[in-house]
Amino acid sequence: MSNVSHAQQTALASLLSAGPVIGELGRLFAEAGQQLYLVGGSVRDALLGVPGHDLDFTTSARPDETQRILNLFTDTVWDVGRDFGTISAQKTHDGHDWLIEITTFRTDSYRSTSRKPDVIFGKTVEDDLMRRDFTVNAMALDVSSGNLADWRFVDPYHGMDDLEARTLRTPAAPEISFGDDPLRMMRAARFSSQLCFEVAPVTRQAMTEMAERIRIISAERVRDELSKLLLTDTPRPGLDLLVATGLADIVLPELPAMRLERDEHMRHKDVYEHSLTVLDQAIALEKSRDYVDGHPNPDHRPDLIVRLAALLHDIGKPATRGLEGSKVTFHHHDVVGAKMARKRLKALRYSKEIINAVGDLIALHLRFHGYSEGSSGGASSGWTDAAVRRYVRDAGDQLERLHILTRSDCTTRNVRKAERLRRAYDELEFRIDELAEAEQMDAMRPDLDGNQIMQILGIKPGREVGEAYQFLLGRRIEEGPLDPERAEAELKQWWKNRHE
Repeated sequence: MSNVSHAQQTALASLLSAGPVIGELGRLFAEAGQQLYLVGGSVRDALLGVPGHDLDFTTSARPDETQRILNLFTDTVWDVGRDFGTISAQKTHDGHDWLIEITTFRTDSYRSTSRKPDVIFGKTVEDDLMRRDFTVNAMALDVSSGNLADWRFVDPYHGMDDLEARTLRTPAAPEISFGDDPLRMMRAARFSSQLCFEVAPVTRQAMTEMAERIRIISAERVRDELSKLLLTDTPRPGLDLLVATGLADIVLPELPAMRLERDEHMRHKDVYEHSLTVLDQAIALEKSRDYVDGHPNPDHRPDLIVRLAALLHDIGKPATRGLEGSKVTFHHHDVVGAKMARKRLKALRYSKEIINAVGDLIALHLRFHGYSEGSSGGASSGWTDAAVRRYVRDAGDQLERLHILTRSDCTTRNVRKAERLRRAYDELEFRIDELAEAEQMDAMRPDLDGNQIMQILGIKPGREVGEAYQFLLGRRIEEGPLDPERAEAELKQWWKNRHE
């Protein structure tokens, strides 16, 4: 491999498994008189020794020509990114499915009021690399020759130096780069977490000075970058960077708002730092548990709902902060925070499923403390069985996530208090499992269904059937399963009392 050092060749050896795929593509493009370069994250990750099955390329070919060549290469080709010059494909080789994206050389930029980039096709790979976000993503391999030994390493902006220094720097001046695509400022935060790299001081300064420019980016693109950041193994550095540069003031203002001033007696925690600690602990728990949301999680896939809930669980505190004598209070911050989270996530265009799940978790995150305050560790302490059933019913399909959030919310340095809370939640989970096994709580329904209710009461479908159903559900929660005869007798008595 020409002009590549021995160390670089060793690092790029991770691409050898894809060598035949890359080589065949390079040959097809060369035969068509076109250039083809492996580029961006594919090269960066190979140099870092991180395996992957996504291959990103840039080419001199226009989209129509790219699609024609790919049709010779594989039967699986799609063109949903055509407007941005991208044609995608999938190729199976040696049991691996390689996802391929090939984009025409580009030089895009944003107008001052636009939310979408103007896509302009470029003429050279150097032009294309100049428009990329960071130098570590602006390295390429010329694979136009099908022969692996002839691949040429292209690094006009010294990305290899920055990779070795673990530094994020823009290929062009940061003012130009962020002016062309302001979302790159959020990518800097994401990569600082994903790669554990430091942002170069001049790049960080430009992020601070140009933070307002992020307003032209669509909510959907901001949402996607925020999600990618939260799904990294260590989101904290990226979140800190968003707050420090002022970007969070625009895209997620509830986050910096949690940096409450601490009073002279240090009577309450720093809510912002507490929230990041809860997020760290939630990630650790998420990775250690075999189930998330009731579904097997053997690969410990990152859970966006858990992480959003952990980050935002206390956003209601600034709005509810008060004093009772010398004591700082945050009454009802769970209810207020749930409402605030729903509003913010809706503005960021998250799905209804995510909005509802995160809102419900925040609303419920203090519920356990009623149990722990009444629990001293004995078998008879804590809640009644009815209260445990209500906890399970209210959590619904978010119960596993609520377990993670509630456990993560303990950040006290008081070892005895932390141990008491841990033992109390262990006990609550044990009781939930015990009742679930005995009573099938995961399918908690009244002992009579709607048809039986109508038949027993002699009524037609309507509001009264729903009220009867809720009455029986309440009895099911308070008493556990009822036999059909008792359920019918209690239903008839309830009906009689309603009409007296």
